[in-house]
Amino acid sequence: MASAHPPLRPYARGGVVAPTGPEAAALDRRAIERLGVPQAVLMENAGRSAAAVLARLFPTGAVVGLVGAGNNGGDALVLLRTLMAWGREVRGVLVADRPTDDPLLHGWPVPLVRDADLDEAGWAALLTVAAVVVDGVLGTGASGAPRQRQAAAIARMNAAGRPVLAVDIPSGIDASTGAVPGAAGRADVTVAFGAPKLGSLLHPARALVGRLIAVDIAFPPWEGAECAALVATPAWARERLPRRATDTHKKAVGSLLIAAGRVGMAGAAVLAARAACRAGVGLVRVCSFPENREVVQSAVPEAIWVDATDAAAVRAALDESDALAAGPGLGQDDAAAKLLAVLLDGAARPTVLDADALNVASAGRLDLTKAASGRPLLITPHPGEMSRLVAAVGGGTPADPASTARAAAERLGCAVLLKGAPSVVASPDGRLLVDTQSSSDLAVAGMGDALTGVAGALLAQGLDPRTAGAVGLYLTGRAARIAGRGAALVPSDVIRHLADALGEHGDPVSDLALPFVTFDADAAR
Repeated sequence: MASAHPPLRPYARGGVVAPTGPEAAALDRRAIERLGVPQAVLMENAGRSAAAVLARLFPTGAVVGLVGAGNNGGDALVLLRTLMAWGREVRGVLVADRPTDDPLLHGWPVPLVRDADLDEAGWAALLTVAAVVVDGVLGTGASGAPRQRQAAAIARMNAAGRPVLAVDIPSGIDASTGAVPGAAGRADVTVAFGAPKLGSLLHPARALVGRLIAVDIAFPPWEGAECAALVATPAWARERLPRRATDTHKKAVGSLLIAAGRVGMAGAAVLAARAACRAGVGLVRVCSFPENREVVQSAVPEAIWVDATDAAAVRAALDESDALAAGPGLGQDDAAAKLLAVLLDGAARPTVLDADALNVASAGRLDLTKAASGRPLLITPHPGEMSRLVAAVGGGTPADPASTARAAAERLGCAVLLKGAPSVVASPDGRLLVDTQSSSDLAVAGMGDALTGVAGALLAQGLDPRTAGAVGLYLTGRAARIAGRGAALVPSDVIRHLADALGEHGDPVSDLALPFVTFDADAAR
């Protein structure tokens, strides 16, 4: 492992952007051409910062660097030269046509050998002595599968069984989409320059990134238009949590109507309602079918019961509520479609639609575009539901979750929370938020019901749909990590620990204790 104690909450200073490859290149150009920051300064800062991280995580032993062309290889050379100046044993393999006396070495005699001059025994001898291997073969500008020369070096690095530190991104991953079109490095640690690249946060690439650390290298501040994606860090989420006045009352802190649970699915309504109650809303109403009443009122005595078969009662409950959450376990039959029609033809309340509400829409019995035109709307599909929705509105499904969520948000005119690892939240203007708390532990039936309850509670307390979705993801994901159940996690564990997630104060701490680290997230799990 790269670190004995990786942080459980991503550490981040202030807002953290997640640029695509082209967005990162644009920032490079702006810094160099418009603001006069020399490229050599950026490369020097990048290499030295990566060297400091490596020295902190891997304090002893030889370092072998695989050096590619362009800036990525230059960063790796600066790293090797810096470590040599600090007294470490270093060696480099040139996997590109670079000179062995590259000016970036500043005259330091870093031992360099060309990959073409190494046979199998030479590669084995070089890599087996390494305490850590530096992956500097390909960077954010690369596209498509690596060429044979680079792919061969990547394969040898992966097969060596040594810890790997990647420079900016692991070689071979798509910095924008997270795609892995061919050979790709498997890193224990990735040191990103300026900001974590969007593709490094998305699967399948995220499984190859390891611990993701971003470092400041003297880039100017990002301008809002330059990067459409932000990372929903703990600090970002905490700043947006609803705040209560000291002289408040239950109706002033929001009331939520939850429509959930067909006959035999009362558990979905229970989970959504319990989660909403724990997420700080002042009053919860549960609209479900009469057969579920005893279960719901016994399990959630805090909630007010509403008979889903009584249209007048449903409309009255909606009139008295600040927000609506509909869909968990609701079913896709005529009764569900009729109830959704009553709810969405009634008072235009901020709304989150999940699960069966989306399946009813996919079947053509609910018009999401019309619903979004009359109210603030958040939809929370998983990938299967997303595919059906996209097919229903006549669009193709892009290959990556960020593009998929953005395209759906623009087409439907609402915020789209696309569940996954990680989940992402897009708004119709193309802005994207990337979750930081996802893990395979959350892949359990009922987690979506809890998320719907939390997101609905946040809508009722005044957050806009995109923000409510991202803060809801943070709170449920953080509660899951606090619970610490691993694969044994169930939704009730998450609901039980929502209060702990809400009550946390202070910033997470990176155990690196390096002032130029701006983001630090443990490996995907």
